[in-house]
Amino acid sequence: MSYSTAQIRNVALAGHPGAGKTTLFEALLHAGGALQTAGTIERGTTVSDHDPIEKERGHSIDAAIASTDHAAPGRELVHVNLIDTPGYPDFRGPTLSALAAVETVAVVVDADAGIGYGTRRMMEYAQSRRLCRVIVVNKIDHDGADLGALLDELRETFGNEVLPLNLPADGGSAVVDCFGTPTGSLTDAISDLGPVADWHQRIIDQVVEINEQVMDHFLEVGEEGLGGQELHDAFEQCLREGHLVPVCFVSARTGVGVKALLDVAEKLFPHPGEANPPPFVKGAGDGAEAIVATPDPAAHVIADVFKIVNDPFVGKLGIFRVYQGTVKKDTQLFVDDGRKPFKVGHLFKMRGKDHVEVEHAIPGDIAAVAKVDELHFDAVLHDSHDEDQIHLAPLDFPRPMFGLAVEAASKGQEQKLSIALHKLAEEDPCFHVEHEVETNETVIRGLSDLHLRIQLQRLKDRFGVDVTTRPPRIAYRETVSGSAEGHHRHKKQTGGAGQFGEVFLRIEPLPRGGGFEFLDEVKGGTIPGQFMPAVEKGVRQVLAAGAIAGYPMQDVRVIVYDGKHHPVDSKEVAFIAAGKKAFLDAILKARPQVLEPIVDLEVAVPEAHMGDISGGLSSKRARINGTDSMRGGEIVVKAQVPLSELEGYAAELKSVTAGRGRYSLDFSHYEPVPAQVQGKLVEAYKPRHEEE
Repeated sequence: MSYSTAQIRNVALAGHPGAGKTTLFEALLHAGGALQTAGTIERGTTVSDHDPIEKERGHSIDAAIASTDHAAPGRELVHVNLIDTPGYPDFRGPTLSALAAVETVAVVVDADAGIGYGTRRMMEYAQSRRLCRVIVVNKIDHDGADLGALLDELRETFGNEVLPLNLPADGGSAVVDCFGTPTGSLTDAISDLGPVADWHQRIIDQVVEINEQVMDHFLEVGEEGLGGQELHDAFEQCLREGHLVPVCFVSARTGVGVKALLDVAEKLFPHPGEANPPPFVKGAGDGAEAIVATPDPAAHVIADVFKIVNDPFVGKLGIFRVYQGTVKKDTQLFVDDGRKPFKVGHLFKMRGKDHVEVEHAIPGDIAAVAKVDELHFDAVLHDSHDEDQIHLAPLDFPRPMFGLAVEAASKGQEQKLSIALHKLAEEDPCFHVEHEVETNETVIRGLSDLHLRIQLQRLKDRFGVDVTTRPPRIAYRETVSGSAEGHHRHKKQTGGAGQFGEVFLRIEPLPRGGGFEFLDEVKGGTIPGQFMPAVEKGVRQVLAAGAIAGYPMQDVRVIVYDGKHHPVDSKEVAFIAAGKKAFLDAILKARPQVLEPIVDLEVAVPEAHMGDISGGLSSKRARINGTDSMRGGEIVVKAQVPLSELEGYAAELKSVTAGRGRYSLDFSHYEPVPAQVQGKLVEAYKPRHEEE
């Protein structure tokens, strides 16, 4: 099919685990004619969950992309790009990166379970990125579903801007439109949630009041006098500004409401030229300026890589969204600020694990290129140096806090392990690989124990690498709580040329999260300018390795104010050593502290286990901030807990709740450890600040 940017709709399915996103993804592809038969999770035949681990576990762990063409009755065809995202918070990296490629986020809600923590999280995130939000209530055919109560709950939770575009009827076996149908035709229409005309009036009032001109015209001529385009534009404005969050009802299993959802996408979801512009900036820091990427196929190319896949058959695959210009086969594209372009040899559209070759990609398209090593997550592709230094505003990914030290189980596989870990880190922005210098070990960090277990399984299945693991090393940090001065004279004379460097410095604590500052306040050239980078290098060595317990240091300002040099014996190595030892000297006088990571914990358990959970958390130095009652007799406990206390918590929770409990966590902040804990960490540390 040949289509224009105005015919493209980019939609991500997101939300709580188990809401039926993957089943809906299949149903939409089937309803649009892209699939002859919708796949099922039970049979492992879905387009979305094609990874063997996904089939084994029965849920998504990565984002999947496919597209379908659809035409509402009497309307032109549209090309709908769909992205199915994982619901589990352990796999938020792929989910959040996928949301950067769409205009509309369809948050899927389980009619049985109601609003889950994943629902709230996705609604908040989509709002923060100024994306259009739609709520899709799935499983409306289930006998136990109280759809009226759920709609009330959605409106209470997310505001009165939540209003239905259609309503379930005949016990969830059909849906009736309550927006596109004129009031006169709805007089006698009844849904499972009452008269359709009442809801129709509410949503019409909500839409017209956002635009003064439309409101005046509406008051003058009534709904019947409003033009279709006029109402459409007002609806789009409502979506863009968050003034309206429409609700659609479906049953992905039976197909009820699925075609109606595609019709809604065609008529009402924004195309790339109508949505809020993507947050592109040019430059960095204070000099960064917002720029607008216009969806003009004739303009210079601007595209953003939002997903990397290391495919065993086609190699490294960079999946990107085109925002401006047209990418064609043989197009020469630059990656970020690179000076050397690459040639687009083959251009693909994604269909789950399959790649369909295409000739070009226009603004709004989602496409992929293979075998370009320079590609990385969030890389900007462009065809002119005029677009150098352009990038999207960074996504707010959760910080990976769970760690494991890993090493190859077999000798000689170290290189293979390193390459495999690098490839996995490329694919998931929330999976980090670090090399701890102090302990000379490779540490992987992820969002949860489950997240790391999945990555270890991928290491074995995809790359054939077995590893041994050690307990997680908690990401403690060091800082100082007071100001102090430090001094060191480095002097060596061993025949021939000697070494000499002397440094005076003072240190000050910065506010939590302040990072590190290095200031040069030397007067009179007592330390020549060429040696100041060496002093900073020595200081940074301590920052990386720690001073009292072997953990990286943060939130400190270092001011070098005096020193001495020798015209012959002063060398870079001397000032590295002097800077390092002077910094250590100051730290020990400045009331050093070990900081521990504190996480925001949410635990969802049956109400009967509330006492056990609260008691267990209290024994872990937790601060319980409150509880929420959910549908189905479930309680969500919110607390702040030191990460070090959560080792083995997954198994403990499973044991206490007979497998019915679940939890999620997000990094919150760092705070000082109790004195006895600091004492143990310091005692266990074997410093290696050797003489230079």
